[in-house]
Formats: sequence, C-alpha cells, structure tokens
Amino acid sequence: MVIPWRASVEEFARILRAHGLDPDAVDDVDAAWSAFEAFLQVGVDGIDSVEDLGDGLSVEWGWWSRTDPRASLAFRRLLGVLDTEDRDQPEYWVVELELCFEDSPDWADLHRMESRGTGFEHYELGEERRAALADLRGFLDTYPQLAALFRATPVASRLRLEHV
Repeated sequence: MVIPWRASVEEFARILRAHGLDPDAVDDVDAAWSAFEAFLQVGVDGIDSVEDLGDGLSVEWGWWSRTDPRASLAFRRLLGVLDTEDRDQPEYWVVELELCFEDSPDWADLHRMESRGTGFEHYELGEERRAALADLRGFLDTYPQLAALFRATPVASRLRLEHV
C-alpha cells in the first residue's frame, strides 16, 4: 500500500483506530507502539528515498514547553517531501504521535537522561525496518524511565503533521 504524503496523518489515525485507539485519547502505549510499527511499513508517495534520508523514524521523550508539566513520549516519522517549489531540496515534515503522562517517581529523572531522543534513523520498508524497530524497542526498554512510560497510561495524546 502506498499513500500520498499529505494523507500520512490520516493513515496513522486509521491504523491507531484499527488497534482500538482513539488518536486524541490514546490510553495504551504498547498498542500505540504496535500501530506506529504498522504505520512505518506503509509506503508514502511524494517523498525522497530512504538512502537520501527521505523517510525516517525517531522516538523522543521529556518535558517540553507545550507539555509542561507533563512528561511526554513521542513516536515520529520524518518525511522528506519532494513535491515542493524547490525540487532540488526536500521539505521536511513530521508525523508525530505525542503521549503525555501525569507525574510519577518512575520517570521523575527523565530530564537527566543523556539524551532526549533517538534521532532520526532511516531503514528500508519491510524486514530491515521491522528488525530495526525491534532493536529500538529493546534499547528503549533498557532505560527504567522509558520502560515505565511504556507501562503507564497516557492522560493526553496528540497526532499531527508538522513542518520542521
């Protein structure tokens, strides 16, 4: 299946609903992760190749001004869009599912972690991306704060397509 890049946020919303989640009220992080994995296997038309960094994924965590005072966890897909006025350079957009959590001692020191995200990684659709996601999830689980967020129930969520 291949979708137009402008429909990517609607496609992620459809996949979230297929996993039993309301995109505006996600209440299960593991189910959201499964939906994210499925979304990352959908081909997107109008973007640059993986080799040229046109399709990437990342996970971010922490506190930001838009989520204060709540900790958040964000699943992100980067799209290097080619159908812009400057055909030589892609324009970057991110499809992001942000999950927010009430305070807990389990992630009180989240801000002290050495990083606040994985950075964007780029893998081909299919088995390469599937294996990379399994490795990424294993990596995230090595941090007690992040593992606790995956076990927690979000109190708010937001799905958006944003120019970066």
